[in-house]
Amino acid sequence: MSHRDTLFSAPIARLGDWTFDERVAEVFPDMIQRSVPGYSNIISMIGMLAERFVQPNTQVYDLGCSLGAATLSVRRNIRHEHCRIIAVDNSPAMIERCRRHIDAYKAPTPVEVVEGDIRDITIENASMVVLNFTLQFLEPAERQALLDKIYLGLNPGGALVLSEKFSFEDAKVGELLFNMHHDFKRANGYSELEISQKRSMLENVMLTRLGGNT
Repeated sequence: MSHRDTLFSAPIARLGDWTFDERVAEVFPDMIQRSVPGYSNIISMIGMLAERFVQPNTQVYDLGCSLGAATLSVRRNIRHEHCRIIAVDNSPAMIERCRRHIDAYKAPTPVEVVEGDIRDITIENASMVVLNFTLQFLEPAERQALLDKIYLGLNPGGALVLSEKFSFEDAKVGELLFNMHHDFKRANGYSELEISQKRSMLENVMLTRLGGNT
């Protein structure tokens, strides 16, 4: 069962760095829907792309799988035999719940749920790799190395599905999108206090410039 996100509805005296702990995992489905415009459509499109790009006898990687929404979308749309999905996340709380979600929906394609650092995962025989709002949590200097590893592990005709925030050289455009994104969160019931406190906690771990889906 998904719970409503009220983690930041009251003032927090000392705001530490953001962690994907049990409290976040419990409300994550509500949090992500109310914070990321079009998130449900993104998950659906990942499944559609899986139907087109996943090849028989290959592997699919969901790097930064959180609760497994993208993994489940991929698995529902695989039309070939002898495929395997490897879902990876470094949060124990997320991984525990991801395993429950995967086990709750039976399908022929096996899923291996791995608690670990996506930078340490070997990518091989891959027809599809998913990075769904994950790259932003890596240091900028480490991102290209991961993308290079994914490229080398992809089979011919394979696909990297990359959902990510980005910044604009035009400061006015960046500010406009930043403000529109906050309008989106307000429209979904988040208060100014909730928006501000969550953003403050994320600043040191979400390594982007102005704007974003936090």
